[in-house]
Amino acid sequence: MTLDAATARALDHRLAVEQSKQRLPSVVAGVVSGGELVWSGAAGTLDGRADGESPGADTQYRIGSISKTFVAVEVLRLRDAGLLDLADTIGAHLPEVPFGHVTVAQLLTHTSGLQAETDGEWWERSPGGTWDDLLASGVAVRFTPGTSFHYSNTGYGVLGELIARRRRVPWHEAVQVGILDPLGMDRTTRRPVAPAAPGLAVHPLADLVHVEPEHDHVSMAPAGQLWSTTTDLARWAAFLGGHTRDVLDRTTLAEMLRPVAVNDVPGAAWTGAHGLGWQTWNVAGRRSAGHGGSMPGFLANLRVDLATGDGVVAMANATSGMGPLAADLLDLHRDREPARPAPWHADAGHADALDVVGPWFWGTYPFTLALEADGGLRLGEPGVGRGARFSRDAEGDGWTGREGYYRGEPLRVDRDADGTPQRLVLASFVFTRTPYAADADVPGGLDAHHWH
Repeated sequence: MTLDAATARALDHRLAVEQSKQRLPSVVAGVVSGGELVWSGAAGTLDGRADGESPGADTQYRIGSISKTFVAVEVLRLRDAGLLDLADTIGAHLPEVPFGHVTVAQLLTHTSGLQAETDGEWWERSPGGTWDDLLASGVAVRFTPGTSFHYSNTGYGVLGELIARRRRVPWHEAVQVGILDPLGMDRTTRRPVAPAAPGLAVHPLADLVHVEPEHDHVSMAPAGQLWSTTTDLARWAAFLGGHTRDVLDRTTLAEMLRPVAVNDVPGAAWTGAHGLGWQTWNVAGRRSAGHGGSMPGFLANLRVDLATGDGVVAMANATSGMGPLAADLLDLHRDREPARPAPWHADAGHADALDVVGPWFWGTYPFTLALEADGGLRLGEPGVGRGARFSRDAEGDGWTGREGYYRGEPLRVDRDADGTPQRLVLASFVFTRTPYAADADVPGGLDAHHWH
């Protein structure tokens, strides 16, 4: 895919403005569309000096908490392989932990209640300790598990140990074999491999920089250890956009992206939430997903528009300062390069379900049941009241809710002796062609006077 030259110039300009205005030593970014990196840019120099070396698409930056998304995907790969269940308590796999009642799902969604950071020294700027050291430091539960969102770096250290215990190799080796190698992400590593940007802090009141320390964080490494490049991180954005190859089933990816825990601040409207390892955003009805990342000396962001699969990655070697660059680049690309809708075509492949479409009534509430292009059914408007979408079961004689109020619930069509659909039975509720149809078996029975 070729990006329009004017769009590329606009993206380059936005990147240059970010570097200059936010006083970033260097910043790199890339736009992904159709599963490919269609634009990449860079501004500034690696050491912040006017005559310094410029970064490129192959320059490594530390991606901080974006590392958590790799950990989360590997946990879901373990689940899909039957090696654990999201409802398992962590104590079933790591019996030595004092918070054994916390579930795997709660750790993934930051609802475990575990403390945000480790006790002791500032872990992001200090050499890490072993798993035993982490437990010995005292990992406490701050909130009742499952009752609120509380971002926990410590929780992802626990998930890293879970992966190691289930895969019988260190977490980063499991990620390398199961995710990075299949996706061709050979420049995503646990420690920096040249060419790599140095981690820098910019003085808030002077044009000076300070080198930040870099260590192996060992047991806390799953929370923010990985380094990557524009080219590699673009492949991860393409993955999030649906180009999962054989790494993860697309239905599992969709499961990971469902918002579970709202990042709620009292008095403010919420626009962000967490799914199973991924951050999600809902801005004016437009949904995106990804993750942010920060470690001393580095900032990173990955964001994908879930409607189009287009995405943006951005990284800088500064401890603070990067603004809403990724969101702005994504909006700029969308506005200048709108996704072309798929053409409509007639398809008679699902015509056998045509007799169930049309008006139905749940009591006195009217609904319209429509047949969709994929053979599924749409009841009302999904997301509004009891509206839902249904996928056809493998046997072909029923449907299961995939979106809306009835997600996961079975839908059955009852027919009369002539084969004419007479009732929809949905989660024990009965829908009839007319309100409380006299010729239908309605639970609770019908008054002898019927409508009067």
